[in-house]
Amino acid sequence: MNLQLVSRLLGTISWLIGLTMAFSLPAAWPGVGGQATFEVRGFGALVTSIVVCLFVGIVFRYLGRNAPETLFRKEAMAIVGLSWVLATILGAMPYYLAEVKFRSDNADKPVAMGIAECLFESQSGFSTTGATVLSNIENEAWVPRCLLFWRSSTHFLGGLGIIVLFVAVLGQGSAGKALMRAEMPGPSKEGSHERMQHTALIFAAIYCGLNLILTVALKLEGMNWFEAICHAFGTMATGGFSTLDKSLGGFNSKAIEYTVILFMILAGTNFTLMYLTLLGKPAQLLKDSEWRSYMGIIFGSTALILAFGIWVSNDFNVGGHLAKGEHYETAFRDSLFQVVALVTTTGFGTADFDLWNNFSRALLIVLMFVGGCAGSTGGGMKVIRHILFVKILRREVEHSFHPSVVRHIRLSGEPIVDPDLPRNILLYFGLVSLIFTMSTQVLIGIEPDSTWVDSGQPVSNKLVDSASAVASTLNNIGPGVGIIGSTQNYAAFTAPSKLLFTFLMMLGRLELFAVLVLLIPSFWRTR
Repeated sequence: MNLQLVSRLLGTISWLIGLTMAFSLPAAWPGVGGQATFEVRGFGALVTSIVVCLFVGIVFRYLGRNAPETLFRKEAMAIVGLSWVLATILGAMPYYLAEVKFRSDNADKPVAMGIAECLFESQSGFSTTGATVLSNIENEAWVPRCLLFWRSSTHFLGGLGIIVLFVAVLGQGSAGKALMRAEMPGPSKEGSHERMQHTALIFAAIYCGLNLILTVALKLEGMNWFEAICHAFGTMATGGFSTLDKSLGGFNSKAIEYTVILFMILAGTNFTLMYLTLLGKPAQLLKDSEWRSYMGIIFGSTALILAFGIWVSNDFNVGGHLAKGEHYETAFRDSLFQVVALVTTTGFGTADFDLWNNFSRALLIVLMFVGGCAGSTGGGMKVIRHILFVKILRREVEHSFHPSVVRHIRLSGEPIVDPDLPRNILLYFGLVSLIFTMSTQVLIGIEPDSTWVDSGQPVSNKLVDSASAVASTLNNIGPGVGIIGSTQNYAAFTAPSKLLFTFLMMLGRLELFAVLVLLIPSFWRTR
């Protein structure tokens, strides 16, 4: 393991994080975020954190000053995993130094975030999960507006991928190929390092362009610039952090909700397909089996929730005091919004789906395991893996009664000849299932029943709520059901549980292996 090279590149990433923090400083000035006075506390916390980032970067760069240029796959995996650990720690500093408040105690006094809460919030931002421990975020005395901007900025960095941004902006020669392959979610990435950097630049350009378009659209639809930028960051990164306690539902705007639905769908779409569409090849979208399945899951699930919500349980109160047409439109919008928010792993909320019928709630939990398309900012397991998993199972079942038949797995009409593909897909699904099961069991064991009692929730919900919390953090969703429903947050959990969630969010964002290899001693000893 070439630790000097790892150290040098981590130093550059430290500087990148410090530079990003600097963009949040103007939000401390009066009026920028809607506040009346200059935010001394938030400004000071950011400046101190920037200085620390610069110092850490200098130390890492100095330790790696004599490092060779060649970057192998093992070093790339170490850099990716350690960069997310480093980003989480550095990104947590502003919250801790500013003594951001996140809940009230029994005497109704605000309580400042501890180390576990700060690490949780930071990792939630960088992993684009959007889970939060914060409440009363519209109160500047609790959360300075400049730190709300930093919180959303972690979505921007995490959505693009710290390493992808690193390769796109700075370039690293042959290192770019290894870094891109190790960091970007989805199927394996192949090609020359020049093509890798070109791909990273295209990815970054589309991502930034869509952020800009959405920001302007949200401003025209009623948000101020501060709100528009923060929600654009949260949407295109499929993160879900908001500047309002009620999330996007707090704006009470149909135009905003439909606009965000569209851009969430785009954020969960393979950026390569969007690039081909821009080149005048929109037919590639319809030819792509993953995108067709992605859209089918969205609208099929919406139709099921709408049908059960209207004709079975009357979740949407159709036939109430308002015109039925208006109720039908609201029911459709709420259903579509929540389905898209969960499938793309964005996690914004406009309705309390915890009040919906059991079928709809169960379906939403299942959708947490779907994810967006490969090559998108969406988290989760990815639609393409589910397609391949079904095809592999079908082939194996057919092989049981036709053992002599050789049948290649096809994707979008093209045969996949990679002999390791079935093993890799089955290994991934098995590992996700194992981590989900074990983490749920650990959470049930370490989290006391008093958490539910103190929150006014029945203890009988502990199993379902715990499973929902693990599924939500592992798949980078954000909200779940029960104690972490769309109108709740993660503040009620104890510090050990929050640290477990922090680890699960990083596991999900880096798709397990880039994190798990860091825990294997032999990974550090040999090349």
